[in-house]
Amino acid sequence: MEDIDIALVKKRSLTGIVALTSRTFVIQILAFVATFLLTIFLSPSVFGVFYVVSAIIAFLGYFSDIGLAAALVQKKEDVTAQDLTTTFTIQQMLVGIVVVVALYASSWIATFYRLDTAGLWLFRALVVSFFLSSLKTIPSVLLERKLDFRTLVIPQLLETVGFYGVAVLLAWRGWGITSFTWAVMVRALVGLVAIYILSPWRISVGFSRPVARRLLRFGIPFQLNSFLALLKDDLLTVFLGKILPFAQIGYIGWAKKWAEVPLRLIMDSVVRVTFPAFSRIQQSKKILGQALEQTLFGLSATIIPVTIGLLFAIRPLLTIVPRYSKWEPALFSFTLFAVASIIAGLTTPLTNALNAIGRIKTTLALMVMWTVATWVLTVTLIHYYGFNGVSIALLTITASIVLVVFLVKQSAPFLFVKSIRGPVVASAVQGVWYVAVTPWGITTALRLILTGFVGVILYLIVIFFLEKERIGKLVGYIRKEFSWRK
Repeated sequence: MEDIDIALVKKRSLTGIVALTSRTFVIQILAFVATFLLTIFLSPSVFGVFYVVSAIIAFLGYFSDIGLAAALVQKKEDVTAQDLTTTFTIQQMLVGIVVVVALYASSWIATFYRLDTAGLWLFRALVVSFFLSSLKTIPSVLLERKLDFRTLVIPQLLETVGFYGVAVLLAWRGWGITSFTWAVMVRALVGLVAIYILSPWRISVGFSRPVARRLLRFGIPFQLNSFLALLKDDLLTVFLGKILPFAQIGYIGWAKKWAEVPLRLIMDSVVRVTFPAFSRIQQSKKILGQALEQTLFGLSATIIPVTIGLLFAIRPLLTIVPRYSKWEPALFSFTLFAVASIIAGLTTPLTNALNAIGRIKTTLALMVMWTVATWVLTVTLIHYYGFNGVSIALLTITASIVLVVFLVKQSAPFLFVKSIRGPVVASAVQGVWYVAVTPWGITTALRLILTGFVGVILYLIVIFFLEKERIGKLVGYIRKEFSWRK
């Protein structure tokens, strides 16, 4: 496995992306339908509490890992038993410390954020589920090293069904924030049992100083990137939860979650596959550049049209769906978050490539820049524009994609504009259709669906005309691969 050749990397990467994206698509459809129901059953303030408390746990979670799991995935050589036991031992020591501190400070945190008893127990449930999730690290790493994402997605599917099934049922029954408390516990238990059934690993404890030192050379800079991402996103949410009403935090969470639908549906799966795949081919810069072009084309060909469709559909949904007009104040933020998500969908695989080839210090410098800019711009802009300042700041920062493209080209030459040109033009045609039709009024669900469907057909016609050769090669390869598998 570790001496895997280029053809096999390509084969496993493509089948992994197809399998992971298709199954993740099912997961995300379930998640977004459930979220849609939750935003009907729950108030913006309840949604805001969950958003803030989840951000607190994510911030604490940083201290449970120092990048060792990523170092195992990125490692060129075989992983050894010492690698696995050392990683597991260090991680669980850190997790134990975080869990004890978090539970001890839970009452103080609840008082600081003015959480009621239900909010306090939600926090504690998230702490426990965080501990259970940490036990999944090694089985997950083993599957990622094999590029076996078809198996890896199964626990995610079961977790999603468990979490949202419980949350929606209890929210419908009027349990409020407690709906999330039970849901996170079910998610953690189901995921833990599933991953060990599918990727058995005998839990063992041990420590090797040379192994730890070698893994930490990559792990610490990688984890600093993660820490800065937490400062940029989750800690900022924690901060906003103190200075803004929970209802406004709910608006931010709602707008950001729906705007990032394309990223969750598509980008997350692709990035998860490409990091180990890029790591396997990191010594061949030409092939890496070609892989980047294909990745950018695939992401832009899917993320951009889905985002255009969301921008068209969101306002009619607020009037068509009963009890949904309460989210109208978040529409402006949603629009800006949606545009920013398109750019983020193209930036992320580029930084992913830099990590895969070992340029972790470069991505660390980028993350420092983004973190400082996010805090400065957000704090400044919310003073003038209220909660909408968060989305304005994020959209402004995404202009730095120009710098990221320049840095990646130094290590792996590729054609950025050519990779995304066809999808951009086709999506523009789709958007023009929606703009032309909107003044006629979209007052029923049937009219909304039909108008959206016509836009999709227009997009497919134009993208096929512009990228016929590229699409033909991709479809041919997929057919060949899956026919071979049969």
